[in-house]
Amino acid sequence: MKELKTISEGNLSADNINKILNDGGVIAFVTDTVWGIGTLPDNKKGVDKIYEIKNRDRSKPLILMSNKTEYLFPYLKEVTPLVKSLSDKYFSGALTIVAEKSDKTPDIITSGKNTVGIRVPDNEFFKNLCSLIDGHVLATTSANLSGMPSSKTYEQALNSIGNLVDIVFDDYGYTCKGLESTVVLVEENSRKILRQGAIYLN
Repeated sequence: MKELKTISEGNLSADNINKILNDGGVIAFVTDTVWGIGTLPDNKKGVDKIYEIKNRDRSKPLILMSNKTEYLFPYLKEVTPLVKSLSDKYFSGALTIVAEKSDKTPDIITSGKNTVGIRVPDNEFFKNLCSLIDGHVLATTSANLSGMPSSKTYEQALNSIGNLVDIVFDDYGYTCKGLESTVVLVEENSRKILRQGAIYLN
């Protein structure tokens, strides 16, 4: 399987990917759960474009994804023992942790809430992609129109949003399982399941 760093087709060098994102572009990619779309978290043009592409309700926040927790933790006000415990156990993996955000987290991605979701997908293509992106963090959501099923293959992503985003990356053989992540809200020493998904928590 190809490594993203060796891609030579077209103009998809790291510099060109970053130029697209810095200009407010939106990209589509495979993860471990379902296909996603993403943009730079502090790029209002890109964030607005995601909501427009999906016709997404502005009351629904985006989540932050990266290849390493060290890039995500600064977006949290505090990495509590429970957040650390959950991330140590389930990252990389199909868990999204929602916790109080820090001042670093742009309000444009949190829909007025004081929390933000973070996740490290267990997919080598996505990790490789993030390693090449400025800041290594993307504001993301699933690659489908709101109200429609999530995309589970390259072809489904292409058919759903391919003409609306700037790049749909080939999966290069790295497939997804097709079930959304579990979402857990962490408040101090307690946790609340907001969505049961690929990882079962009780």
